[in-house]
Amino acid sequence: MTIEISKEQRAQAIASIERYFLENMEDKIGNIAASALLGFFIEEVGPLIYNQAVTEVQERLQTRIMEIDLEVHEDPFQYWRKYDKANKRR
Repeated sequence: MTIEISKEQRAQAIASIERYFLENMEDKIGNIAASALLGFFIEEVGPLIYNQAVTEVQERLQTRIMEIDLEVHEDPFQYWRKYDKANKRR
């Protein structure tokens, strides 16, 4: 699966990379180089982050699925218990 980002997100990421180089490196990085670096990281490291996020979502969903019976469980044969309690109050 190819990881894609919108034009707006890409522009913001490139601006962030340019700023990072400006403030933290000895050399400036141009727009084209920043775009290439972003493309490299999206293709090379992006899947690692994406797969980790998918794994975490699967774990959370599995936990929720395992707990769903606690949330929606109803005991059977409750009519007479309710009936008996109502009659005791009278």
